[in-house]
Amino acid sequence: MLNISPNSVKNRMEESDYLSFQKIELPAANRMFKYWLSGTFLVLFFGLFLPWTQNIQTKGKVTTLNPGQRPQSIEATIDGRIDKWYVREGQFVKKGDTIAHLEEVKVDYFDTDLVDRTKQQVNAKAQTITAYGQKANALDQQIQAMRQQLKFKKEQLENKVQQTVFKIESAQAGVKQAEIDAEIAAYQYRRTDTLYQKGIKSLTDVEGKRLKMQATEAKLIAAKNKLADAKNNQQIAQLDFKTIENEYANKIAKAQSDKFSTLSAQFDAQGSVNKLENQYQNYLRRSDFYYVTAPQDCYINQALKKGIGETVKAGEALVTIMPADFDLAVELFVAPMDLPLVQIGQEVRFIFDGWPAFIFSGWPGLSFGTYHGHVMAIENNISKNGKYRVLVSSHEEKPWPEALRVGSGAQGIALLNNVPIWYELWRQLNGFPADFYEEGNGSDGKPKLKAPVKSLK
Repeated sequence: MLNISPNSVKNRMEESDYLSFQKIELPAANRMFKYWLSGTFLVLFFGLFLPWTQNIQTKGKVTTLNPGQRPQSIEATIDGRIDKWYVREGQFVKKGDTIAHLEEVKVDYFDTDLVDRTKQQVNAKAQTITAYGQKANALDQQIQAMRQQLKFKKEQLENKVQQTVFKIESAQAGVKQAEIDAEIAAYQYRRTDTLYQKGIKSLTDVEGKRLKMQATEAKLIAAKNKLADAKNNQQIAQLDFKTIENEYANKIAKAQSDKFSTLSAQFDAQGSVNKLENQYQNYLRRSDFYYVTAPQDCYINQALKKGIGETVKAGEALVTIMPADFDLAVELFVAPMDLPLVQIGQEVRFIFDGWPAFIFSGWPGLSFGTYHGHVMAIENNISKNGKYRVLVSSHEEKPWPEALRVGSGAQGIALLNNVPIWYELWRQLNGFPADFYEEGNGSDGKPKLKAPVKSLK
């Protein structure tokens, strides 16, 4: 019966007398399921008000904190042929240990004494520079000697000119005296001739005076010739003075020209020495590259060139290594929508591949087997995978496993604010981002936004 009428007959009859009532009666197990179902709904309902820690989950891998501590390859600096290996894969080597030896493959460097021969060329050119320097000093001394000699010559010629001046003055005085003697002799001749005409003087006296007059005229001519010769000597001395100046000027100019030519050759030799010295250093440095050495304490991971006699090019990798000393970090990639929620110094928890863990992402306190870390750097440019790279370092209070290796997988969980479970479900269903407000309110009672994310400087 449906019991839809107010006049029920349920109390007036015995249900046990009818088989149909017995078949439709609910069993005890069904009633117990109903009670359990109701209780479960009540527990789930009250569970919606439990606290839940919002988080951002992303995958990454283990790396190192410093770039120099990450796996790297050792490359051949020069072209060569592998002559010998000194290590094996997995071996530990110290900084400076030899990994492999290369032989030369270029014709220009086949000479085994190339470095020594180049050094000899450098020394020879250096001696040439010394010889040029000595020659330039000798020319300097020669120029100084010629200038000193010119000074003495000029003084000598000045004295000679002065002597000619004195001779000219003496000749002029002689001419004056000869002129006076000639005038006196002519006067005496005329007077004696007058007296001879009057018969006072004899013819002998007249002829004597005539001879004396002629003698004085000859002396006058000789004095004039001597004066002219003195003047001529003065002109010759002055000409010699100018000639000696020009002569020594030419000699000094030639010596200076030789000096400058020597200096030019010395500078050219200096340039050749510098070029040879550069070439010598290049050869010497190249000889060091025949031995490939370890740049730091490391482990040999893999030999990329395996044969003896195999040719390698400059810049081609020979082996891959892993530094022995390194600080581990985790490289995570965060979606652009979650990037504003990540800050420098924010706590991040990890689950490493190979280490068992039992986690509740919303209740980190109940998780087991997770490791802690802090955000060290946030990349400012988006990566090729469309996400931003975040670097997380280890936590000092709980160090990461010693057996953890670079390249291992890791899953990061960045912890955010605590919210009720119903809020988190509502947010997930609507596709809203996590709550990025800080706990507590500002002075104006409004929610306080987090500061912009800053990268490490």
